[in-house]
Amino acid sequence: MKKDIILAGVGGQGILTIATIIGYAAVESGLYLKQAEVHGMSQRGGDVQSHLRISDKEIFSDLIPLGCADMILSVEPMESLRYIPYLSEKGWLITNTEPYLNIPNYPELEKVKEEINSIKNNIAFNANNIAKELGNSRALNIVMLGAASFSLGISYEKLEEGIRFVFGRKGETVVESNLKALKTGKEIAEKQTL
Repeated sequence: MKKDIILAGVGGQGILTIATIIGYAAVESGLYLKQAEVHGMSQRGGDVQSHLRISDKEIFSDLIPLGCADMILSVEPMESLRYIPYLSEKGWLITNTEPYLNIPNYPELEKVKEEINSIKNNIAFNANNIAKELGNSRALNIVMLGAASFSLGISYEKLEEGIRFVFGRKGETVVESNLKALKTGKEIAEKQTL
């Protein structure tokens, strides 16, 4: 088993939290993990990306070569397109469709969505709205993680353990809220991939 995953988004959207949960779940599953992340101007709304490589065999490089990513998981639509050259032919693009308008010349959203829809294997939905409906707008990253859960090569139960580990010190209410967000994202992906 080998999974190469690129996480993408904008500072403050929870990319590093997703990476921590997946990393915890991978290690707890007895898998090898390599991670490389770039924070850029993350505190000022700049791009954040992380390469996650998970395998049942030793991994020698922490960077994913062009055309080899099994998944791009993005919490921002334009950021998802930035990493398309890394996506393999059979790879999945899983992205939020709600833009983070942090630049004055953000591309026309319909053109961004057209480009996303041109990717054969894609799951695209407004995670911001879903998180708000769940009563936890900050959990949009966990909704996205749930949508990606079918193709991470890690059991769903291990991802739940990762959420308990990461959010446990914040109390049971926060843990349960994030578990609900994970489950909702999983259900959205199941509907779109049937």
